[in-house]
Amino acid sequence: MAGKKSPWGWVPTLYLAEGLPYALALAVSVVFYKNLGVSNGDISFYTSLLYLPWVLKPLWSPAVDILKTRRLWIWVMQLFGGGALAAVALAVPVPHFFQITLALFWLAAFASATHDIAADGFYLLALPEREQALFSGVRNTFYRVANIAAQGGLVILVGRIHQRTGSYATAWMVAFMLVSGILLALGFYHRFILPRPAGDLAGKAGSGEMFFANFGETFVEFFRKPKIFTLLAFLLLYRFGEAQLPSVSKFFLLDSRDQGGLALTDDQYGWLYGIIGVAALLSGGLLGGYVISRRGLKFWLWPMLLAIHLPDAIFIWLAYAQPRNFFTIGAGVAVEQFGYGFGFAAFMLYMIYIARGRHATAHYAICTGFMAAGMMLPGLWSGWLQQSLGYRHFFIWVILATIPSFLVATKIPLSPEFGKRN
Repeated sequence: MAGKKSPWGWVPTLYLAEGLPYALALAVSVVFYKNLGVSNGDISFYTSLLYLPWVLKPLWSPAVDILKTRRLWIWVMQLFGGGALAAVALAVPVPHFFQITLALFWLAAFASATHDIAADGFYLLALPEREQALFSGVRNTFYRVANIAAQGGLVILVGRIHQRTGSYATAWMVAFMLVSGILLALGFYHRFILPRPAGDLAGKAGSGEMFFANFGETFVEFFRKPKIFTLLAFLLLYRFGEAQLPSVSKFFLLDSRDQGGLALTDDQYGWLYGIIGVAALLSGGLLGGYVISRRGLKFWLWPMLLAIHLPDAIFIWLAYAQPRNFFTIGAGVAVEQFGYGFGFAAFMLYMIYIARGRHATAHYAICTGFMAAGMMLPGLWSGWLQQSLGYRHFFIWVILATIPSFLVATKIPLSPEFGKRN
């Protein structure tokens, strides 16, 4: 039956549904809380904790494999996530909205991380190998489209509604209800449109006891890899400086000029980060993948380390100069995001390098958990640190915080031929 349904009917929508909750929980929520008056320190600390489901998802991935089919997990998690976002919308005007919406965002994040496990596994089961390669670009494109829609279109919509009504609460209620409706519609759509591949069976790995025994062995083998502590340090520190920027850069763009910010509106922010920034990020990532395929990861590792870190210095200039021209600010953000996309290509490929071997899929999932931890932990203190140092000194600190990334990169093992296209 899998062959009777065109992948064009479900691959784009599947990865649209995967990207939307992720962008909402980890990026859009920062703007949401900033608009509603929550302090920078509280926003960065508590929204960074929303990474936790992605950090821990390797631990419950066996449940997705044992309990029911991946197909069922996909559409149920989409409905669950859509329901959680509808509840966020309803909770905006109530007392203690911050605590309530955070709990609901955490539920949406849990559903999204679980959906990631099921969707990526389903993709491998439902498509023959030749089509997996063909549609890899499609899935990445629609995942990015989801980011543009959330960080760009949705935030622009909020800005326009706020201009008309004068109420951020009303604007965000409308926005979350809209995204909730989209996710619920996608859940119902996938309930009927997703194929039913023969290999998508509950508990296909055998008994639960045997599966968990094998799962434990997989973890043990991962931590027996040569130079494992160096590898883990690389996963945690590669983005140590950059990981402190995501929330604070948003605060900086939105805060008033007397607070050291650039006083952008939500409308301007949506265009800047949701459209210009995502386009630059995607361009950098595509170029990074291409150049690695030509000369290998070892050749490009250090240029990519420089590319992901040095453009952060643009924020130092922005903080001191406080330019008013939107295109000047946009050019600065575009350069930083392009460098991030270019440099992140090396990180993604090195995780594949670490994961090679008998349990490559599971070991890659473990790597992604450490990758998420590398974003979550520095984000916990970044808002508090910014409030203590001010924007100018904070951005200088971010540059100094890149030093551990360079130090650990001198110690990692890497084959000169890895990443080259034969």
